[in-house]
Amino acid sequence: MSPARPFRLAIGLDGAGWHPAAWREASARPDDLLSAGYWRDLVRGAQDALAELVTIEDSFAPQSADPWHPDDRTDQVRGRLDAALVAARLAPVARGIGLVPTVTLTHTEPFHVSKAIATLDHTSRGFAGVQVRVSGGAYQAGLFGRRDLPDFAPPFDLTDPALVAAIQDLFDEGADAVEAIRRLWDSWEDDAEIRDAATGRFVDRDKLHTVDFVGRWFSVRGPSITPRSPQGQPVVVSLAHQPIPYAFAARASDVVLVTPFDDADAARILREVRDAERAVDRAVPLQVWADVVVVLDSPTESGAARLARLDDVAGGTWSTDTGIVAGSATDLADRFAHWHDLGYDGVRLRPATLPDDLALIAADLAPELRHRGLTRTAYDADSLRGLLGLPTDVPSRYATAATTHA
Repeated sequence: MSPARPFRLAIGLDGAGWHPAAWREASARPDDLLSAGYWRDLVRGAQDALAELVTIEDSFAPQSADPWHPDDRTDQVRGRLDAALVAARLAPVARGIGLVPTVTLTHTEPFHVSKAIATLDHTSRGFAGVQVRVSGGAYQAGLFGRRDLPDFAPPFDLTDPALVAAIQDLFDEGADAVEAIRRLWDSWEDDAEIRDAATGRFVDRDKLHTVDFVGRWFSVRGPSITPRSPQGQPVVVSLAHQPIPYAFAARASDVVLVTPFDDADAARILREVRDAERAVDRAVPLQVWADVVVVLDSPTESGAARLARLDDVAGGTWSTDTGIVAGSATDLADRFAHWHDLGYDGVRLRPATLPDDLALIAADLAPELRHRGLTRTAYDADSLRGLLGLPTDVPSRYATAATTHA
């Protein structure tokens, strides 16, 4: 039986796992990180947990121990496949679960993003989403050579008007990109393709629309090259740590992943996100999901001991942009149940090691959450929007406008 207010579950996939020493675990598969079979197996593990979706990490720069600059370390995983292409490869074999690659909007044309994700929605038969991200900093801008950006690096002075303005610009540009992408997804009406061989008409040109988006950073005329996808509007996810990204999520996203370190932090962040949501005119409430790294107890070793051992292999205590929760399935379920009571809509679990923590999520944590009546007991929807409880009948804005005008 589904809970009265469902608690959604996502799995964040990144290489051998989120801990920098994960690739050195005995069960790790470092030789397979660039193979389709490896990613297929990870998605099947997420399906075993009945997760609504998986996210696939990506970035313009190689991974780095310094989040703001490249490093020269050779003892950690470096290099990735393109997340959108990985998702497209997985789509035919990953039925029923959402595939959400990470796409960086800065330096990337909205037209290209729109058709890549619309194509993924077609190949997955309605289970596509996209985790949108902005790229700040001079290093990644230099990879493209089209523009100069400030060299963001700590310590940050968020009272510095120039810094705040630069960050705001990045997220305003990102919001414009999402708006252009969403318009392009709507630029073909659902029945624009006729495919009538008898009359020789394949497409109804009156049901293809220019989007005519004009913004500060780019202009997009459209229409898209890709016919409207099964969901119409694939799911947009974003990761947010501060008020400006919260405001971006309220404007542009269906789901926002936030990064609490403890229960008090979780309550504060939720209030800030809801404040940002009230400041904009949203037709559908923004779903707020907590985003945490998990290190679960195994049959032979506690989560705390596993984390300590991984840190020792890595050469120091690991910290990241969100909380790290180590313990038993019961401990973690207690925390997530409390966050559900606070008003959270779900959680994205970042397994510290792959495949170990993913297998422990499926074997121990997910059943505990189901036993408490929090999470789903079966895949029971024919689209990712349906899995997440988002509106599934999303008409093209241009079809609506044309009908209204008529």
